[in-house]
This record gives sequence, C-alpha cells and structure tokens, in this order.
Amino acid sequence: MLTEFGKIFIFMLMAGGFVLIAIAAAMFIRPDRPTKEKQMTYECGENPEGTPWVKFNIRFFVVALIFLIFDVEVVLLFPWALIYKDFGFYGFAVGIIFLLVLTLGMAYEWRKGDLEWARPQPKPPVLDELLKKKPQVNQIKEEVVTE
Repeated sequence: MLTEFGKIFIFMLMAGGFVLIAIAAAMFIRPDRPTKEKQMTYECGENPEGTPWVKFNIRFFVVALIFLIFDVEVVLLFPWALIYKDFGFYGFAVGIIFLLVLTLGMAYEWRKGDLEWARPQPKPPVLDELLKKKPQVNQIKEEVVTE
C-alpha cells in the first residue's frame, strides 16, 4: 500500500510524463515551414523598425521595481488590518512601525528623485570652459614661481 507521499510522487511522475508526451507529439505533428515573416520579431502587429538591440531607458526598470516593492508591502497590510485587534496594542504598534518604515522608504525614493519620470539633464563640461579656466591655473603657478 502506498503512503500519501507515494501517491504524490506517482502523480508528479504522471504529470511529467504527460508533459513530455505532449511536447513530443507537438514536435511530430506541427508543420515546420519557417519563412522570413515568421522569423521576424513580433511587435504587437507592427513591422519592426531598427535593431532589436535598443537600450531601454533604465527608468522603466526602476519604476517597475519601486512599484513591486511597495505593492508587496501594501498587500501585507491587508491581513494585518483584519486581525490587529486580536493582538492588542502590540499588534497595533507593529503595524504602525511597518507603516512608518514604508513611509520612510517612500520619502527616501521621493527625495532621491526616483519617482520623477523626467530628471533634469546634467550639464556636461564644455571644452571651451575648461580651456578658459586653464590659463588662470598657469597664472597662479607663474606667480608662485616668480616670488
């Protein structure tokens, strides 16, 4: 007689076998006629323009990660809101501390400027400005040498 774990193991073996059989059957049944159109990158029905190796703005990833972090934290508030009364003041205090840390994290991200989509562009140094400053340094050196 099988134990409960034995039944689960047999179920997992059968599931894996079903997947392998389905993949093998699909390989034998499907037509294999690649064309130039089928090999192109699909972009929502539009014809692709340019190379697919385009550098994306890192802001997309930063905003997505910030959303994910704060979204998960807010999801954790729902169970707390339902049962914090059962734990009395301690449960309430833990929730308030959690909200305080969440608020501090949001304030940090806001202060850092990660919540702003368009940051002001840094002004790169211009060669003309650097050359104008260089004679001033030479004049100071000459004054030190002459004294």
